[in-house]
Amino acid sequence: MADNSKFIDYIDEALEKSKETELSRLFFTYQGIPYPVTMCTAETFQALDTFEARSDDIVLASYPKCGSNWLLHIVSELIIAVSKKKHEHPEFPVLECGDLEKYQRMKKFPSPRILATHLHYDKLPKSIFKNNAKILVLFRNPKDTAVSFFHFHNDVPDIPSYSSWDEFFRQFMEGQVSWGSYFDFAMNWNKHIDDANVKFILYEDLKVNLASGVKQIAEFFDFSLTGEQIETISAQSTFQAMRARSQETHGAVGPFLFRKGEIGDWRNLFSETQNQEMDEKFKECLVGTCLGAKLKYDSYCQT
Repeated sequence: MADNSKFIDYIDEALEKSKETELSRLFFTYQGIPYPVTMCTAETFQALDTFEARSDDIVLASYPKCGSNWLLHIVSELIIAVSKKKHEHPEFPVLECGDLEKYQRMKKFPSPRILATHLHYDKLPKSIFKNNAKILVLFRNPKDTAVSFFHFHNDVPDIPSYSSWDEFFRQFMEGQVSWGSYFDFAMNWNKHIDDANVKFILYEDLKVNLASGVKQIAEFFDFSLTGEQIETISAQSTFQAMRARSQETHGAVGPFLFRKGEIGDWRNLFSETQNQEMDEKFKECLVGTCLGAKLKYDSYCQT
């Protein structure tokens, strides 16, 4: 199991900042996208421009609440299985979150480094592309993503809450949430989803057949594992197993990060009008695109 002590410390600090932050003051805008003031700073983004990626860095990209912590766990377990050593996260693994000196410290980290991110493709450091690091992109259907995002805000005691689901839905559709619009994120990544160094994986596919997903991830990053190792990692990486260990791995926020993990939970909150609005938005932004087809919207987002 990976050592997540630095992860827990960072989350605890962010939650402490959140206690004193009103919802209206939670975001600052950098290059047109809102980010949470409790986790990101403009100065860190400026320092990120000079970050030196390595060719063997493992980049895990996703929009918030699409399963990034789940994916991070799976990849950490793959590295442990291959290296037979405990894998540590010496820094909070989300690339754009942290202090100004983070990237200097990361120069000393052993390979492979895991770089999780919620950034658009064109906001990533140029060195990632120059050195041809592999990028695994995780997507989840937008309706379940929105509901999970809402519950995270309104269930975690120290994070600023929305007055209602209707209020959150409006902000989500307008892209006025942390890391901005789901649809802008998706359209930006769609341009590169079939690049040679990019692999797309669907949250729902992991839920339906986790072992198959773990095998695909291992093959993409050139990890040589036996079928037995794949099965072991899959058994340790089910949503239920992750939730059972969530406080140990992610601290007090763990049970909220791994709340339900269900496909179709959106049906408990979406009104018919909201359904139609998101269907129209999906049609406008993603129907006819490669990513739009891969998201299986008709299967997961139609009533």
